[in-house]
Amino acid sequence: MRLLQYLYPKWAMAAMVVLLQLSGHPLSAQALLSPDAVPKFINPLPIPAVIDATNSGNRSITMTISQFEQDLGLGLTDASGNPVLTTVWGYNGQYPGPTILAKKDQPLQVKWLNRLVDENNQPLPHLFPIDRSLAWADPGGEGVPIVTHLHGGHNESASDGLPEAWYTPFAQDKGPVFVKGEDIPYYYDNRQEAATIWYHDHAIGITRLNVYAGLAGFYLLTDGFENGLRRSRRLPNERYDIGLAIQDRMFTTDGQLFYPSESEVEGAPTPSILPEFFGNIILVNGKAWPILHVEPRQYRFRLLNGSDSRFYNLKLPKGMKMWQIGSDSGLLPKPVEQEELLIAPGERKDVIIDFSDQGLWKKNIIIQNDAPTPYPNGEPVDENDGAAQIMAFKVDVPRNEAYPLTPVPVSYNKPLPAVPTAINVRKLILFEGEDEYGRLMPMLGTMEDGAMEFHDPITENPALNSTEVWEIYNLTPDAHPIHLHLVSFRVLNSQAFTGTVNEETGALSDVQLVGPVKKPEPGQEGRKDTYPIAPGEVTRLIATFEREGLYVWHCHILSHEDHDMMRPYYVGNMPKGMLANLEELVEDLLKEGEKIFVVYPNPSSGTATLRVKIDEPMTAVALRLLDLNGNLVLDMLSQQLEKGEHQLEINGNSLPKGIYVCEVSVNNRVYRERLILTK
Repeated sequence: MRLLQYLYPKWAMAAMVVLLQLSGHPLSAQALLSPDAVPKFINPLPIPAVIDATNSGNRSITMTISQFEQDLGLGLTDASGNPVLTTVWGYNGQYPGPTILAKKDQPLQVKWLNRLVDENNQPLPHLFPIDRSLAWADPGGEGVPIVTHLHGGHNESASDGLPEAWYTPFAQDKGPVFVKGEDIPYYYDNRQEAATIWYHDHAIGITRLNVYAGLAGFYLLTDGFENGLRRSRRLPNERYDIGLAIQDRMFTTDGQLFYPSESEVEGAPTPSILPEFFGNIILVNGKAWPILHVEPRQYRFRLLNGSDSRFYNLKLPKGMKMWQIGSDSGLLPKPVEQEELLIAPGERKDVIIDFSDQGLWKKNIIIQNDAPTPYPNGEPVDENDGAAQIMAFKVDVPRNEAYPLTPVPVSYNKPLPAVPTAINVRKLILFEGEDEYGRLMPMLGTMEDGAMEFHDPITENPALNSTEVWEIYNLTPDAHPIHLHLVSFRVLNSQAFTGTVNEETGALSDVQLVGPVKKPEPGQEGRKDTYPIAPGEVTRLIATFEREGLYVWHCHILSHEDHDMMRPYYVGNMPKGMLANLEELVEDLLKEGEKIFVVYPNPSSGTATLRVKIDEPMTAVALRLLDLNGNLVLDMLSQQLEKGEHQLEINGNSLPKGIYVCEVSVNNRVYRERLILTK
């Protein structure tokens, strides 16, 4: 089938599902809150608390994930006249979480504690229905799995927040690649340039739900160059430097978050994931349609699209402009004047807005949005739609003369580094198929082999320190913001194409490039980690893969990422176990059965203790360590033990870090448990 014939067959179905959700289709017994009932431009913009980790005495912090109630500015009141509070999740008791301020080359350790428990430390249920038909972070028992990813961070694999490194409260249950998070902190070396990055939940199959509940926050990395620009008044002072996290939501009339979960596909499970989600109430920093009272001066705003599926095309009132000064992974060489600014889910764009014109005094300045849903070929945003407006500014605060004005400079005098030479080109695809229930299933894959699910064997294995071009061909009707963990990349160009698509596998052949080669849009030529791939186009990204280990790449439309538009990749020499389905390997090795021993600490930095209870006199006991292929890597004990409790040492100092299986044989009965060596 030719590509142009294939592009749009499922569009009508996907759009119909979304529109039914937004139009109040009876998905829940609780009525939905109308955006018309929510006050606009009344609530002050919240500024999240800051954890300053830039000084030498604060290199280790703790972030606690918990459930609490917060006023999201919905305008609802209870019988006593108090604002109705919404149950949310957050970090350190706030949504969004605290802004972590870090400095280049000053490492930071963070413990991410899962405390989604009640007052008796019993696990809480999820706020939203879980589609258990997906490949998800299934703990097999109680407790909500979480794992925090530092989006835009160039970090070791063990601290990346991989989707299968999840853990439930107090790490009672753990995912197959869990290494750190509770007792062992994540390690961020902060070796990259100053940038607006962010942290959010990344548990496989429920990322959309955990982020929707509130698990997100800013992580701002600064450096000497950026601070020098502030001192020379080419950037606004820190007090005029504000993060704006934009997220769309839906609520019930009692002020609680609502996430639709009933599919229109006959025979689909209930609850079910949907193709996309578009809310009709806009929150900025956790408050509905807020207002920021500003001085007549220049402000820096760090824009983050933290929504599930919605793109935003942001505009100021006619005659006002903004200057984009940064993208995902750092400052641009010079400011780019923008009349409108497109920002996809997961992207960050830093802008300067100048409020110093005397004609703006006492004026309300509203940020508008007109991005279609889905983007770019979906329904236009009606001017009466709640999502058509984001927030407002009002210039009514006298200027503080202690802080000079900071006019937008022509240049920042720091050119981007030269684009490196690639040693390899990968040809990859974005594809829409169907799952076993007939639901739309967006996927990633390779041009030659077609679409693949998350747990299919790894196909992307860059050599350590190699530079590659990833050519990504979009076979779908929507734009997909593609995010690569670990690296920052540069966008080389995009181009339309045609080709033949295998309807069953998604394999692409007979590709013909069509029309001109297009450079990235103004403001997108800098360092990126997320970029929207337009439908019917191939986009070429170039990156250098600097750290060895397991990472993932995925669409940052969270509903797509969860089902099943995410793939693992491995940098460097890939262990044999990575060539097969990791989850199946672990499950095959860890046979269910009675647990007669425990290993602690687990994870271990090298040496651990095994405690085993023997109920029979003079029992034959063997202790071995296996790799994930079931191969023997350490034979530690084979002898007769007396009845009673015994403590045996496991010395794994000679082994590389990774996941192993501890096998204990008692009178030829075999028991196994996972052991993680962190080194």
